[in-house]
Amino acid sequence: MKKNLSALQSEHRRLARILARIGFVSQGSVFVRAEGAPGSRYQWTWKDSRQKTTSLTLSTEQFAWLRKAIANQRRVDRILERMRCLSKRIVMEHLPAPPRRKSLSIKPLHLN
Repeated sequence: MKKNLSALQSEHRRLARILARIGFVSQGSVFVRAEGAPGSRYQWTWKDSRQKTTSLTLSTEQFAWLRKAIANQRRVDRILERMRCLSKRIVMEHLPAPPRRKSLSIKPLHLN
């Protein structure tokens, strides 16, 4: 279903405003070990730039802060995916395309 251009642009601006208010972000995951389990109680694990898994022991305060930052990162990822989809729709549905010998299938673009 083809939305009008101003509606798509309005949705994009709305998502950008949400991104501006997100706050701190961080990648990885945090978890709490069971009481009495060996090792530190709070852990943070992430992949570094070489894709090597790294883990760090955290304080209670660090755990709480990182849990929120990681949740924010996941929210950012979802919003950016939606913004990319809107951008694809604008390009494919509202901007002139070059002449093609075969009709273009937009199914691989996932314009939902």
